[in-house]
Amino acid sequence: MELYNGERPSVFRLLGKYMRKGLYGILTQGPIPTHLAFILDGNRRFAKKHKLPEGGGHKAGFLALLNVLTYCYELGVKYATIYAFSIDNFRRKPHEVQYVMDLMLEKIEGMIMEESIINAYDICVRFVGNLKLLSEPVKTAADQIMRATANNSKCVLLLAVCYTSTDEIVHAVEESSELNSNEVCNNQELEEANATGSSTVIQTENMESYSGIKLVDLEKNTYINPYPDVLIRASGETRLSNYLLWQTTNCILYSPYALWPEIGLRHVVWSVINFQRHYSYLEKHKEYLK
Repeated sequence: MELYNGERPSVFRLLGKYMRKGLYGILTQGPIPTHLAFILDGNRRFAKKHKLPEGGGHKAGFLALLNVLTYCYELGVKYATIYAFSIDNFRRKPHEVQYVMDLMLEKIEGMIMEESIINAYDICVRFVGNLKLLSEPVKTAADQIMRATANNSKCVLLLAVCYTSTDEIVHAVEESSELNSNEVCNNQELEEANATGSSTVIQTENMESYSGIKLVDLEKNTYINPYPDVLIRASGETRLSNYLLWQTTNCILYSPYALWPEIGLRHVVWSVINFQRHYSYLEKHKEYLK
């Protein structure tokens, strides 16, 4: 998977690739995270720091994202989740929100044009979140790339857009409540039918008090699965910012001081080393939580 932030002579490109391959050979002697999640924090600060025009930080951040996803793919990380756009981001200035949406549409359309390459690398692209809040052009493009890559399985890229963890939990509760209501209704119908020898209509008011939601149903109905092994937030911030609150009970949080466009291979490598150092504890804790 060749994704770079600029043209470089092929000899350097090949040299970098083989150097990474040697590094990965060492890292893969230990366990590799199944799922890495990222918070892309610091694009605007990067633009201000380097006196870039408006939107320059987001463009630089996108190039950094391509490189990071390349490293994840080469390392054999199965899932990568990107916190691309929060529901709370709609509170920003309208022209800034519109710029991000336009950039998102441009990049999705770029993925559609490169669909054959994405399929050749067996990458599944999924958009997760309250997608009803997306503009119609972005939603249509997102649906198109998801359908085109739905059968791919080597690597899954989850793009959290119009997402907050609280919205995700509400969604999971609503879906689980509906599922359990239907199950209870069906069970009661069967029991009464068996008792009376005929079918019986269940009164809806009997369902309103039912609250037997199971944990397994909630987890099944969250937007993002499986749970991440490592969450990387750029710019030194340690807040989760309403991201993966449910899924990070057994997850390493890594917060390098680098702004998102400055994130590179060394940060991905360090997150994997940190995961390997704590792997035994994480596995024991995972068993304890079962």
